[in-house]
Amino acid sequence: MSKWGRVIQVLIGVVVTLGVHAAWAAEQGATRSLPEIKKEVQTRAEKNRYPAFGLKPDDVRETLARINTTAPDEWGTEWMKTGDRYFAKAKADESVNPDAARDDYLMAYRYYMFGRWPVPSSQKKAESYAKSMTAYEKYVGLEKKLGIEVVRIPFEGKEIIGLLQKPLGPGKPPILVNISGVDFWKEDMLSASQALVDNGVATFNLDMPGTGQAPLPLKPGSERIFSAAIDYLLTRSDLDGSRIVVRGISFGSYWALRAGYREPVRLKGIVYHSAPVHNYFQREWVEKKGLVSSYYLFDYVQSRLFITGTKTVEELLDFMPSLSLVTEGLVSKPTPPMLIVAGVKDPQAPWVDALILLENGSPKEAWVNPAGTHMGRTATFDEEAIMDQVVHPWIFRQLGIAK
Repeated sequence: MSKWGRVIQVLIGVVVTLGVHAAWAAEQGATRSLPEIKKEVQTRAEKNRYPAFGLKPDDVRETLARINTTAPDEWGTEWMKTGDRYFAKAKADESVNPDAARDDYLMAYRYYMFGRWPVPSSQKKAESYAKSMTAYEKYVGLEKKLGIEVVRIPFEGKEIIGLLQKPLGPGKPPILVNISGVDFWKEDMLSASQALVDNGVATFNLDMPGTGQAPLPLKPGSERIFSAAIDYLLTRSDLDGSRIVVRGISFGSYWALRAGYREPVRLKGIVYHSAPVHNYFQREWVEKKGLVSSYYLFDYVQSRLFITGTKTVEELLDFMPSLSLVTEGLVSKPTPPMLIVAGVKDPQAPWVDALILLENGSPKEAWVNPAGTHMGRTATFDEEAIMDQVVHPWIFRQLGIAK
C-alpha cells in the first residue's frame, strides 16, 4: 500500500493536494503602522474576530483614541484603563447585583487580556495580564451556570493551573484537554469550547509551555505538564479518565503532538491543527517567512522571542531547531489516533510539516483544505465551520459520543 493510502483519510470532501532576514528591523517595529493597527483592531472588534473577541466597538474606539504610539507599555496602560472601569463597576455591584458584576468582571478580563496581547513583554503588559487573571477568577466565582472550576495541581514545586468545565447534570463525562496557542490562552480556549460541553464533553484547558500560567518553559520535555494533568484527571471520580482526547490550536498543536508521543496508550486521540513540526523551526524558513505575519496585528517577532525566552532574533534562530520533532526522532513513533487539520496555503505553519506527519508513524486521518490558510480557513469557510463540521465530529467519535 502506498504511503498515501496508508495514512490519509480525507474528510467532508476536501481533497489533499500538494532570504536573509533583517534582524534589527524585525526586532524593532510592528508590521503595520499605528493608523493601520487601529483600523484593523476596530474592524475586528466590530466583526467579533480574533483577537478582539467580545470587545465592544465603542469601548475599542475610545481606547484606541488614547493610544499614540506602538510602545507596549502605552498599549497595556490604555487597555487597562478600560478594564479598570469595568472592574470597579463589577466590584461595586458584587453584593447587590451579582449577575451584573459577573458580566462586568468578564468584560474587565477581556480588556485586560487585550492589554497584554499578544504577550506580556513589558511592565504594563505584564500588569495588565495579572489584572486579567484576577478579573477572570472573580468572574468564575460568580458564574454558576457554566460549571467552571479553577484547578490547581502541585507540580515540581510549582503548580499547573487549569480551567475545567463540566457538562451540567449527572454522569461521568469524557474529557477534551485543550492546549492554547501563542497568544490565545486557556481562558479563551474555554469560551471557544462551549459547543463540546453542551454535547456532553468536559473540557480541561491549559496554557502551552512558555505562555500564560504554564509552569515550564517552551523546551523539549515540557510536555510532561500534560502527563501530570492526565494523572490528575484520572483521580477525579466525576470524570471518565478512560476517554481523553488532547487538542491544540496552532502552536498548541505542537504540544498536543508531544503529548501524543508521550501518551500513546492513555489517550483516545489527538488533534493537530496547523502547528510546527520540523521545517517551521529551521533557520532558512524562519529567515524567509517565520518573522512576518500579516495575520498578526503587531509584535509578531516579539511574541516569538517572549515564548521561547530568547532576547534577539539571532538567539531565536539558534534555538528553534532544538524543537524539531524530526531531529528528536519522534515522528516515527506510535501515537494515539490523530486528526490532522491543515491549509496548503498556510503562511504561518508550513504545509510540508503536516506532510511529514502523514508520511511517518501511526496511521492518521486528515482534513486538508487546498485553498486554506492558517488553521485551514478561507474567507468562505471559517474556523468556526471547520470546528463544527470537522474537528468536533471527530472528537465525538473518538470519545464514543453518538452524533
